[in-house]
Amino acid sequence: MFVLGNLVYALAEIFNFAVTFYMWVVIISAVLSWVSPDPYNPIVRFIRALTDPVLSWLRRRLPLIHGGVDLSPLVVIAIILFIKYFAIGSMYDLSRRWK
Repeated sequence: MFVLGNLVYALAEIFNFAVTFYMWVVIISAVLSWVSPDPYNPIVRFIRALTDPVLSWLRRRLPLIHGGVDLSPLVVIAIILFIKYFAIGSMYDLSRRWK
C-alpha cells in the first residue's frame, strides 16, 4: 500500500505546484491590468492566453465588475485556495494514511 500512498503524494505535489503557479499567473495578470503593457510582448501574451479564458468565462457568468473594479481575479484565487486546502489537502492526508 505504500506505493499507492507515494503515488497519491506525488500527484498531490504536482497538482499543488500547478495550482500555485496558476494562482501567481492570475495575480500577475491582475497587476498587468493596472498598467498598460505592450500587448505584443510574448510574456504578456502568454499570461493573457492562460488567464483570459477562465476570467472571461467567469465575467460572462457572474457580474463581478463593481464600480469599475474587476473582481473576477479574486474569485479565481478564492477557488484556487479552496482547491489547495480541500482537494489537495485531502490527497496529502490520504497518502499519509496509506503509508
